[in-house]
Amino acid sequence: MSYSVRSDLEGQWQSIQGRLLEEYGEATYASWLKPLCIVDQQKDCIRLSAPDAFARDWVKSHYAERVKVILQTINDTFSQLDIILSASEEEKPTVDKPIVDITEISSNLDTRFTFDNFVVGKPNELAHAAARKVAESTDVTFNPLFLYGGVGLGKTHLMHAIAWHITKCHPKRKVIYMSAEKFMYQFVRALRFKDTVAFKDYFRSVDVLMIDDVQFISGKESTQEEFFHTFNALVDQNRQIIISADKSPSDLERMEERLKSRLGWGLVADIHPTTYELRLGILHSKADQLETVVPPKVLEFLASKISSNIRELEGALTRVVAHSTLVGREITLESTHDVLRDLLRANDRRVTIDEIQKKVAEYYSIRVSDMHSPRRARTVARPRQVAMYLSKILTSRSLPEIGRKFGGRDHTTILHAVKKIEELMANDKRMCEDVELLSKILET
Repeated sequence: MSYSVRSDLEGQWQSIQGRLLEEYGEATYASWLKPLCIVDQQKDCIRLSAPDAFARDWVKSHYAERVKVILQTINDTFSQLDIILSASEEEKPTVDKPIVDITEISSNLDTRFTFDNFVVGKPNELAHAAARKVAESTDVTFNPLFLYGGVGLGKTHLMHAIAWHITKCHPKRKVIYMSAEKFMYQFVRALRFKDTVAFKDYFRSVDVLMIDDVQFISGKESTQEEFFHTFNALVDQNRQIIISADKSPSDLERMEERLKSRLGWGLVADIHPTTYELRLGILHSKADQLETVVPPKVLEFLASKISSNIRELEGALTRVVAHSTLVGREITLESTHDVLRDLLRANDRRVTIDEIQKKVAEYYSIRVSDMHSPRRARTVARPRQVAMYLSKILTSRSLPEIGRKFGGRDHTTILHAVKKIEELMANDKRMCEDVELLSKILET
């Protein structure tokens, strides 16, 4: 394969990583999709490599179809996608594979997410103060520290900042930071190899256990059972536990009551939606990081127009600065409008999943409660799939988040619904008209 073709493939892969991050959320993306690398394209087959056999098998089962669909939007020269082991991994005998396969903490952490880069305001001051207290103290003050808030408000930033601070100031302390999803998969892996002893010993020997997005184990009874016992063992040993989630412990759906109780034992600190002042401060900080002078009017405009998600806000400024650098055009309000036309249009009218469910239920003459129910009758299932499709198209919510709004369904169910409605729209004129009409109703 020539260098230019290889370069094109790598560019294509980089271009879809943002979409994968948006769809699946930071925890899932970092655990399973970010480690994937583009290998080559052989005729009509693109090959990606995974770091180990377990990751390869899981990606094939849960994410490969969606990765293929997204790749085909920018490369229509292939029809097959294969996930293989990385070259270095293929050389290792599989019998020597350790039961507990944990990546070093430093490789899981983002260097940008430190306390120095975290902008503090009223919506996040309690969470920030608690995070610093836990990071700087060698004693266990709050156990656990439970941080919760909506998507893109800074939970993961604070989690990374705590981990960076502890590993820098107390390098002898054993710290594990991972997503709840990763915890579950390591547990499943231990069960698969019939050696849960190594798993238990590993997780119960740490000084600090940090679990991101704990809501992921909702409904996973075996994983909740193991997490419950791990939690108790660490608390009994006076080891620090730090948890993040999208809701408070008491509001976590399909979570065992005893586990909810344990999660609420320590300090529960929420991160509220951002204020205009905080968003403006974040933009000033981001401009400093980018070493670019951005007109105050542009920063004020962005702070007022993009209000729901810090990640989206910072991404918007990055796009504006990159465009200015690449085309040599001065940053102005006019150029900002041009560069962010799609994003600004989406933020002008924020459609919620609740609104979508209500309008779709009205349109098809079913109850809103049917959107969350397990009923599979076609008269209910098809409208529910339409609502799932519209939730994916019209909102910025990740697939797991959408699934939780539809009665705690798995993200693979949402993917199936999206694909099904896309197929029907391509072949059924009535379905296409229904979806287009509902989209217009919701966007006006």
